[in-house]
Amino acid sequence: MLIKKTMKIIAKQSEDVIQDTKKYIVDTARQFFSEYSYLGVSMSDIAKKLDITKAALYYHFTGKAEIYEKVLDEVFYDLSLTITEAMNETTIDKKLHKLIKNYLEFGFREKNLIKSIVLKLSPADKQITKHITQLREQVADLIQPIIEEAFASKKLVCKVDSQLLTSMLTGMMDGLLLEYSFLNKKINSAKVSDQIIAVLF
Repeated sequence: MLIKKTMKIIAKQSEDVIQDTKKYIVDTARQFFSEYSYLGVSMSDIAKKLDITKAALYYHFTGKAEIYEKVLDEVFYDLSLTITEAMNETTIDKKLHKLIKNYLEFGFREKNLIKSIVLKLSPADKQITKHITQLREQVADLIQPIIEEAFASKKLVCKVDSQLLTSMLTGMMDGLLLEYSFLNKKINSAKVSDQIIAVLF
């Protein structure tokens, strides 16, 4: 009985160590991908940064694509939290403003988001492209209810396609992030969010 209990404890501790190691690898790779992009980082680069062998890295992950997918999962999870913050605002105008401001500020800080928007991959990397598409659809699903609430509050006679408007809004924000990133300019998220709201709503 005592031996079984001890074996369970050891197995649990071993699993915790593996999960901590994977998290450390993903966190390190996130910084690397943010700086050099998916195509600019190799498994050798990540292993060298971690001061481990490539074999040790392959013990935890099947390859660079799997690590990048984990990085993107974290990035989009963090983005979804910033979007969800907007739902706590008291008025729809404040929700819209906070949504756009948070999205822009997050995108400006998190270069992985920008790089995933413009990532040009070979046909062999379809899985990553599909993964990015799924994550972006989840983000749109978070934004769309705020868009629907905005138009419901304005009591418009004409029917607005909230899905199309969500795509327009995210496309506009992504385009601004790309432009500001390319020009290496700081974005005034409060001012830009006011202007976007004035144009779309």
